[in-house]
Amino acid sequence: MKWFRVFKLPLVFITILGLSSQIPFGLSASTRAAVASDIVDTGYAQYQGNRSFENTVAYLGIPYAEPPLGDRRFRAPLPLNTTRISQDANGQVVDATRYPNFCVQGSTGDNDAGGAGTEDCLTLNIYAPFGARSGDHLPVLVYFHGGGFVYGNPANWPFDSWIHQSPNVVIASVYYRLDSFGFLNIPEFSDPTNGDFNAGFLDQTESLRWIKAHISAFGGDSNKVTINGQSAGAASVQLHLVANQELLFSGAIAQSVGRSPVEMPENQVPVFNFYAETAGCGEGSVVDKLGCLRNASISALARAQDAPRIQPSAFTGAYPTFNPVVDGKIITDYPSVSIQNGKFANVPLIVGATSNETGTLEPTLPETMKIAFPGLTTESADEFLEVYPLSEFSSQLQRNQTAIGESMLRCAREIMGGAFASAPKSWTYRYNQPNPTLGMPGFTAHAAENWMMFNGINTGFNGSGTFTPMTPVETAFAEELIAYWLSFVRSGDPNTFKQEKSPIWPEYFITGPTSEFKQRIVFQQDQNNSTILSGSFVEMEPESESTRCKFVASKAQEEQN
Repeated sequence: MKWFRVFKLPLVFITILGLSSQIPFGLSASTRAAVASDIVDTGYAQYQGNRSFENTVAYLGIPYAEPPLGDRRFRAPLPLNTTRISQDANGQVVDATRYPNFCVQGSTGDNDAGGAGTEDCLTLNIYAPFGARSGDHLPVLVYFHGGGFVYGNPANWPFDSWIHQSPNVVIASVYYRLDSFGFLNIPEFSDPTNGDFNAGFLDQTESLRWIKAHISAFGGDSNKVTINGQSAGAASVQLHLVANQELLFSGAIAQSVGRSPVEMPENQVPVFNFYAETAGCGEGSVVDKLGCLRNASISALARAQDAPRIQPSAFTGAYPTFNPVVDGKIITDYPSVSIQNGKFANVPLIVGATSNETGTLEPTLPETMKIAFPGLTTESADEFLEVYPLSEFSSQLQRNQTAIGESMLRCAREIMGGAFASAPKSWTYRYNQPNPTLGMPGFTAHAAENWMMFNGINTGFNGSGTFTPMTPVETAFAEELIAYWLSFVRSGDPNTFKQEKSPIWPEYFITGPTSEFKQRIVFQQDQNNSTILSGSFVEMEPESESTRCKFVASKAQEEQN
């Protein structure tokens, strides 16, 4: 197995800022100095980064844990063996200028097959200002990508332009195991000799431990770390906030928190059996099945993990996906229940959702809710008809979209925003700028902000992505969003380093002499297409939405979120 690439050019030793580096022979003095500034020495290996802007270096594919291969499949990651890395490098500078292999992908559910990627994928992409070095104490942003815990490739969410805009932070983007490779969970994992619950989530935790130990080499401050994610990445942020483990961060940003069921392990038994049978491992005891699955090829497991979702007539269980579960040790309860009970990390929080994001719709609203949340009783599913009366919506479609959208995504804004308002503070938002490539004017769908914040990206099948050109107005709006985000990373407040044109983003709760107001910012481009004026504004949270989300919060136990 090839762990990394190393430069094979003739080398000569020079000393830059007291550090011994190996630089290609024959370059001019100025070029050698520039190359040396693109090299980071972690103490166990030197990594050559890619100079993506004049003030930005991307160090791509930096390993943070041991490869989870062979018997390590379905188990917690092992800490990186830095001695092995050092010995394998053998004094050479390791090439970190190209994106690494991504983790094995599952199907997006759009009649596509997953299977691309590798299990040897526990790496980070680290973006740092040019010339950053140990002792700079730059605040750190750690990003967990979305994709339903099923798919996603961090190369599709690059941060070079963020550092270029604000060269005073360090950003790390995490590759973690997905689908059955990261979230195969069965009751037998309560005995760790069989496997570990939530391996993909434990990957994320191990990445934070590596960052705690080594991000200083890239100029970062390990005591000033903000975790950030969108969709399943935001669900990951929520899980870290309630996890029973050491606190490895000091702030959190959660974009469109995925509130799909975080089940009990026993709920996963039917999909495990179907998966094992489809992979040719259906015989014998659970231990026999696990042994067979650990010896199966990636292609066999990829087909098997896709099957419950793309062959719904073959799998009739209520829970067809592999995702985080309540393990009773680290994740001790449904995350929204933990938050409502005050059991979470007391750090500042940004949380929000897009205006119109929603979920899959069934013929009736109760059916929609029962399919999405199998734990809901029939009586509770019928209650949604009362809480979401048709008279308050323009159509049956809008009613159903709002009901499932609030339970699956949007109401995390109110549930988390309210809980974190004094722990120590929170800011909430409504993102209201549609993805211009989707052809849905006036409809701001899920992940619309990703298109804006990451160079016009639309993700595709099997780790692919398509970048489309952005207009000057879109670029100016993206920079406004990034300024708020990185202001929060730098100071714990999105307003400290916001752009001058941008409105003050008020905290979620504003308490007056006789009442309490819930405010949020609405993000959108200037309606007259100005690049120098902000289109964003502050609004009061609608009382009807607050009431609905209070009802949604009351169903967290049944919705298992």
